[in-house]
Amino acid sequence: MEGMANKVEIRYCTQCHWLLRSAWMAQELLTTFEQEIAELTLQPVTGGVFEVYANGKLVWSRKKAGRFPEITELKQLVRDQIAPGKGLGHADRKGSQSTAS
Repeated sequence: MEGMANKVEIRYCTQCHWLLRSAWMAQELLTTFEQEIAELTLQPVTGGVFEVYANGKLVWSRKKAGRFPEITELKQLVRDQIAPGKGLGHADRKGSQSTAS
């Protein structure tokens, strides 16, 4: 199946207890991209790291952004790397991202 070589990796800090957040984001990505993702890895690290890679390319860094991603923006960033032609429905509309902290 085309696209099934795509790999996503979420690196999360164990010292910060970000496993649940990482697992939830992994679940969301796997549900949205069930036909496109062949492998999704959660990699425990330390040092306040929360990073998401799609096919080896860094698409989100908490340290660079200064925050965690909203799930809709993370889906868009991952989609742009693994399935650029895939529509995301309401998540594709401008202004669909929550501004709540």
